[in-house]
Amino acid sequence: MKARILYVEDDADLSFVTRDNLQLHGHEVWWSDNGRAALDLFEQQVFDLCILDVMLPEMDGFELAEEIRKKNQEIPILFLTAKSLPEDRLLGLRIGADDYLTKPFEMEELLLKIEIFFRRRKLASEPSSARAVILGNFALDYQNLTLSHPAEEDRRLTQREADLIMLLCQRKNIVVRRSEILETIWGKDDYFLGRSLDVFVSRLRKYFKADERIRIENVHGIGFMFCCPP
Repeated sequence: MKARILYVEDDADLSFVTRDNLQLHGHEVWWSDNGRAALDLFEQQVFDLCILDVMLPEMDGFELAEEIRKKNQEIPILFLTAKSLPEDRLLGLRIGADDYLTKPFEMEELLLKIEIFFRRRKLASEPSSARAVILGNFALDYQNLTLSHPAEEDRRLTQREADLIMLLCQRKNIVVRRSEILETIWGKDDYFLGRSLDVFVSRLRKYFKADERIRIENVHGIGFMFCCPP
């Protein structure tokens, strides 16, 4: 799939090379070199993906991601960051980013991550994903990225949250290995993506807390089990 991409980077040389490669692979790219202008651009156009640097003038990437998430819960957000501290990466994930790349990065890895985002989006359009999945007192509408409960307002999910719920509930009451989850949803199994997975699992536990019969159990050193009534 070819994507409409909002790309925000204030390094002129890097942005030129990255835009050129993305366009060579058929993607449409709107570029900005500061966070405030990028937010204005986001409000004016429809995008499939946001690629954000963290260190930006006027509004940094974290602030920009927060503003984007207020307006759109579903659009994938990928951080490009020179910061290598796990705390910085986890902050981005808690804000609502779907993934990150640490500079310097390989262009092939960026292109692969974009492919993974849209491979997951394609799954959402398949007939098998069109049905509502009943999980205790909840209903997951995977295609429309919605988690419903009769006593709560419908919750809009990010694509990755919906993917993770779907994977776990398809294997409910069975241990799913961390490596399988990471390779299926993130495209790679590594330490920092494992930390990202932990953040997402914590988030999902909060989403399901209205039904005490639903649990996501941590099987130490192996993976997770989605415990749910039939």
